Amino acid sequence: MTSTPDLAPVEALRKPGRAHRRSPRHPYRAALSTARARTGLVLVGAVVLAGLLAPVVAGHGPTDQSGLSLAAAGTPGHPLGTDDLGRDLLSRVLYGIRADLGIIAIAVPIGAALGCLFALAAAAHPVLDTLVQRIFDLILAFPGLILALAVTAILGPGRLPVVLVIALAEIPAFGRLLRGGILVQREREYVTAARVGGSSGPRVLVRHILPNAADPLIVQVAVSLTVAVFIEGAMSFLGVGVRPPEPTLGSVLSQSMPYLAQAPHFAAGPLITVTALVLGLSLIAEALNREVRR
Repeated sequence: MTSTPDLAPVEALRKPGRAHRRSPRHPYRAALSTARARTGLVLVGAVVLAGLLAPVVAGHGPTDQSGLSLAAAGTPGHPLGTDDLGRDLLSRVLYGIRADLGIIAIAVPIGAALGCLFALAAAAHPVLDTLVQRIFDLILAFPGLILALAVTAILGPGRLPVVLVIALAEIPAFGRLLRGGILVQREREYVTAARVGGSSGPRVLVRHILPNAADPLIVQVAVSLTVAVFIEGAMSFLGVGVRPPEPTLGSVLSQSMPYLAQAPHFAAGPLITVTALVLGLSLIAEALNREVRR
């Protein structure tokens, strides 16, 4: 009596998309599930949530003045105390977070988009590549402080100069990173196979090269957000950023400098907030970088 052959292996080969095959875990999801990234997400999430809830949490307006000048932390109605003009520090820190997040949320994507466009232009033709590289060199030739002072001298202090300075500073970072990725991926065998298969140059770039060259850009976004926090804080600290009396973390910290010995609580709020935000973004960037480089 002949036995019936087992058809299970054949069926498994015919239907590979079912439970017989599991898709690999996405690298970004794996990176964000690490303890390092979770700590960063908690820190950044806490700061962002505090800024979003500023109108609810803050008991005073950021520019409202009272008769309590340099009141200590824990004063009734003023958990973080007041500044030299009697303004509630908790309100100024919370609204300063909103201002900072609004600026970097606009500036970093603009810088990233322009940098990527320059990189794509460089990939299109050798002449454009040379021109783009010289543009990057020109931007990098200006130190961040000189660039900030130059833009502010032309446009005056305010939100727009801060956004422009951050965006300009991030263009070479994203542009060079994507350009390098495109140059590396161009030499891979799968690109050659796609060209031999009849795919056009733009199709190969969009369908094959860019998806593989874009991974480091995700890491760069986290790094650029950290840099943007420093740039905005430095410009506000030097008085060439957002115009007073609108608060930012950098401006509140700058105003506290003459009173550090007399009222150290004045600087505590913005300093702790900036530290938490930068540390959280750095932890996220490091976790993403480790996973992408595996």
